[in-house]
Amino acid sequence: MVLEATMIVVDNSESSRNGDYVPSRWEAQSDAVNLIFSAKTQANPESSVGLMSMGGKGPEVLVTLTTDFGKVLDGIHRTKIRGSTHLATGIQIAGLALKHRQNKSQRQRIIVFTCSPIEESEKDLVKLAKRMKKNNISIDFIAFGDLEPDNTKKLEVFNENIKGGDGSHLAIIPPGPSLLSDTLVTTPILSADGVAPRGGGTEEGGAESGGGGGFEFGVDPSTDPELALALRMSMEEEKARQEKEGKKDEPKGESLEGIPEENQPLLDGRGEASGSGGDKMDEDKKESNESREEKEGNGDGDKMDTA
Repeated sequence: MVLEATMIVVDNSESSRNGDYVPSRWEAQSDAVNLIFSAKTQANPESSVGLMSMGGKGPEVLVTLTTDFGKVLDGIHRTKIRGSTHLATGIQIAGLALKHRQNKSQRQRIIVFTCSPIEESEKDLVKLAKRMKKNNISIDFIAFGDLEPDNTKKLEVFNENIKGGDGSHLAIIPPGPSLLSDTLVTTPILSADGVAPRGGGTEEGGAESGGGGGFEFGVDPSTDPELALALRMSMEEEKARQEKEGKKDEPKGESLEGIPEENQPLLDGRGEASGSGGDKMDEDKKESNESREEKEGNGDGDKMDTA
């Protein structure tokens, strides 16, 4: 699998407070960051991921390149929503962070979330795209939220000018009932070779493709087998857990082993208690009767002698 160093740039501007994405634009980004980190590190354990924000007074590097998910999670929790975005500056700083990666054999990639208006001009974005391409940096855009024609056009022009051998992708995700991360997993951004069929099309052979491009869990096993395996194992574990809980709820009608009284009547045919305790009582009663009869016999003999 591809060995990459990836900087994730999140949009923490005031626009990220909007609740048109479940549960909010910011929470949707946080969930998607978790998904991207897992996908990158599972595809290659030596891949590293960093995190930075581009809102507020200016871009800020929250976490340098790392394989520790706890640091990324802490960086997300420390981020505050404020101000407007600084897209071009954020991309340039992310490029510098990648330049200082420890493993120079890692391919460089920047994944940018944008949900607010883009203030940079189209000309400036084209110039930036060419500079990033010259430095062998791939840039993926995840556009959601403010999907005005002016915004999407600027991103499309940027994407056209930066496309290279390693692939740079643009995913435009409109609001809907699905989570942002669920839709993101079906896009080329999380596909190793950059090819992910769109939902609603048809696969070769006439099979209809769903929201996951016709693949189970929306992931092509041939391009990302480890992610597909992890998703399948998670589903099987959940299924096994549900079956186990279902068995616990079933009533138990089995008798206890080793307790013969459970399968025997409480009283025998004579109206006496059944089991070993009843047999012992019968023996004691029989011995008592015999002893009483002997005493009575001895008493009768004495009376006859006296007479």
